[in-house]
Amino acid sequence: MTLLVLDLGSSSARAALYTDQLQAITVASEPYRFETDKLGASTVDPIRLQDVMERCIDSALRHPAAATIRAVGIATFAASLLGVDRHSAPLTEVYTYADTRAASDLSHLGDQVDLMAAYQRTGCPPHTAYHPARLSWLRRVDPSRFEAVQQWIDFGTYLMRQWFGIAPCSYSIASWSGLFDRVELRWDEVWLNHFGLTPSHFPPLADYTAYLSGLRPEYADRWPALRAVPFFLPVGDGAAANVGAGAVESGQIALTLGTTGAVRSVSAAHTPIPAGLWAYRVDATHHLIGGATSEGGNVFAWLKDHLRLPDADHLENALAAAIPDSHGLTWLPFLAGERSPGWRSEAVGTLHGLRLATPPIAIVQAALEGIAIRLALIAEQLGPSATPIRVTGGALSASPAWTQMIANAIDRPLAVLAESAITSRGVALLTLCALEGLPLHIYPPNIDRIIMPQSDAVSRLRDYRARQQRLYDQIMG
Repeated sequence: MTLLVLDLGSSSARAALYTDQLQAITVASEPYRFETDKLGASTVDPIRLQDVMERCIDSALRHPAAATIRAVGIATFAASLLGVDRHSAPLTEVYTYADTRAASDLSHLGDQVDLMAAYQRTGCPPHTAYHPARLSWLRRVDPSRFEAVQQWIDFGTYLMRQWFGIAPCSYSIASWSGLFDRVELRWDEVWLNHFGLTPSHFPPLADYTAYLSGLRPEYADRWPALRAVPFFLPVGDGAAANVGAGAVESGQIALTLGTTGAVRSVSAAHTPIPAGLWAYRVDATHHLIGGATSEGGNVFAWLKDHLRLPDADHLENALAAAIPDSHGLTWLPFLAGERSPGWRSEAVGTLHGLRLATPPIAIVQAALEGIAIRLALIAEQLGPSATPIRVTGGALSASPAWTQMIANAIDRPLAVLAESAITSRGVALLTLCALEGLPLHIYPPNIDRIIMPQSDAVSRLRDYRARQQRLYDQIMG
């Protein structure tokens, strides 16, 4: 028997078949990009993105193993928002977590709502990544469209409604919105009252273990292998990544670095949120505590696009051979604004210390070390780890030198996982747990190697960190 896993990330869509032992059989993927502009927009057309996801499903279903699919699990990039009419047809674009156009509206919300109290209720700090600021902005810039929207939903719920006609939203996805009471497991009454909305303006809520089956006729004809197969509700990709990394028990921390970065741990207990972090949900019984950066592989890609760099092998060798913090530069790597731990939406990238003699590779090294330091700030807030921090992600796979920088910045051992596509693996495991009532820690991933921090590099990066903090304080106030 097999499982179909749908994984919609920030830069690509994937449809994969897995065995019940979590072995990938086949993967179909297609890249895409958010639409951005200089004003801070970060959106995607829902119909276009639906087509991308469905083409991946078409491709995966051509594999012979598709005849034995027993269930479908789904993860999507979180904190997405779109408005729909009463038929669930889109009235807006999909607004993503990276859209910062609501920054000015966010600054005014504090005059009307107790933002710190809302932070503890919802688990989401005041930031443009979340829905309160975005709804405030949408109501201000396009009030007629705001009033026309019958429901505000996430993209995963939108997909499910296209395929089944009706669908609730999972606790996991809702917890990324900033509008979800993480204790009561319901839409937050304070925020709803503030916007003059009711729970009916949002999807009904359920745990991800709820499922839908019986595809609409056009999809039953298109995907006969899925005609009566249960589709479990989508979960946030970050929650799936922690499950796939096996970091689901107290004292276990996972770090993922792809387009962006995140450091997270899972807890069964409801606790106050450490300063600068967030608290989401894996499911009704598991909290996901951590922080995320808006910078990661996206900054590395920007550097490669804009600097005259050697080929990938020469660049990697140069980074590996470089003395840590030998460049004399200080990077605040906020090319897409800051999330954890400072949550300054207005933050921009800042590079200090350039001279005529500064080579491009030094700029790359300073940027990657700067990102490593931001991840270290998050890891410290999560407290000590009982085991090496489990790391994965395409950005780290592409650069072992960067992985070593992160170990040095955090000053803890890193366990580099042998598994690839860790989010898809987590979705497969969550699906299996829902089907068979298994615990989340079943089937831990294989570890490829342990990266130990280097004492001299640790000391040098502490100096860089202090310099970065001084620059941050000077610019941010």
